[in-house]
Amino acid sequence: MSDHPIENLMKTAMESIKEMVDVNTVVGDPVETPDGTVIIPISRVSCGFAAGGGEYETLAPENKTEINKLPFGGGSGAGVSVQPMGFLVVGKNQVRLLPVDGNMVIDRLIDVAPQVLNQVQSLLGKNKNNGGTAAGTTAGPNTMAGGSI
Repeated sequence: MSDHPIENLMKTAMESIKEMVDVNTVVGDPVETPDGTVIIPISRVSCGFAAGGGEYETLAPENKTEINKLPFGGGSGAGVSVQPMGFLVVGKNQVRLLPVDGNMVIDRLIDVAPQVLNQVQSLLGKNKNNGGTAAGTTAGPNTMAGGSI
């Protein structure tokens, strides 16, 4: 039964999907800008596939096409969806993902987080070098460190 008609339907549909979708569909061709930045489009690809069929028995045995084979009816179908997700921007010693949609505020916070952490670490390093007190605070006769009485 290795040459059943449904196998041919499935093989044809799968070959068609293979021709439509390749790695360049998901990760597009890079584009280089005049300043040296490289932009790479990123997409989401979804595929669906279905095949089915049935054999139909005839009333008279002389209507069979071959010995012990019944007439076959079937079909197959496939669908492909390509959705742009964003762009990888590579340049100026950094790599960023610019999404096409979504919450831009959260994305920006994630982009800025390493810079904020570096600044906090440098401030903590300065405070350790200054004896543990914040710069600009003094304790006078009528004041406490950081405020007045």
